[in-house]
Amino acid sequence: MILAMRKAGKEYITDGSRVAALRDVSLEAAAGEMIAVVGRSGCGKSTLLHLAGAMDFPTSGTVAIDGEITSDLADAALTRLRREKVGFVFQSFQLLNTLSVVENVELPLLLAGMSRTRDMAVERLSWVEMDPYASRMPWQLSGGQQQRVAIARALVASPPLLLADEPTGNLDNATGDTILALLRRIANERGAAVLMATHNQEAAAIADRIVLLRDGAVAGID
Repeated sequence: MILAMRKAGKEYITDGSRVAALRDVSLEAAAGEMIAVVGRSGCGKSTLLHLAGAMDFPTSGTVAIDGEITSDLADAALTRLRREKVGFVFQSFQLLNTLSVVENVELPLLLAGMSRTRDMAVERLSWVEMDPYASRMPWQLSGGQQQRVAIARALVASPPLLLADEPTGNLDNATGDTILALLRRIANERGAAVLMATHNQEAAAIADRIVLLRDGAVAGID
């Protein structure tokens, strides 16, 4: 199992009071499976993805990525886990405008001290059909093109888990459909577990399973 959340909860202290952002969430994602997490703004979708990607840790329960419980790992092991096991795609793309398209995709590999980084970056750009734009700057691309580059960057280390937080939120319907089809391909062809947070029911329909969140808790699984 690529992702296993067991009764995971997350509380924050706000003005001296405990606020539950996530409550007793149990969820599994297998290789090649695409899951959509659906709910209104503030229901806990982003918190769930942050726990699933070891960007934050549960205050109760456990989260395991590829068999490793995130809260048990030291800093160096967490860095390795995030770098090798998890890819993250954001609504706002988060590309660096001072780097070219291929440099943006290559950056995670360079930070990891790997070799042949340019070849790997170009291969991932080719997979998302963006290699002709490798030398361009992000600000020269459309929103849909930027999101494809962001997906190539998320895939560059071949992580078994891909997390997408409202990946079509800044895109028109037609472009969003293209991105959704690409996420579906990542599960089908690359065998990654894909966990996508969205408030859009039509976007969620492409997934194998739909998890409905309400007030930080799972209200249903379809």
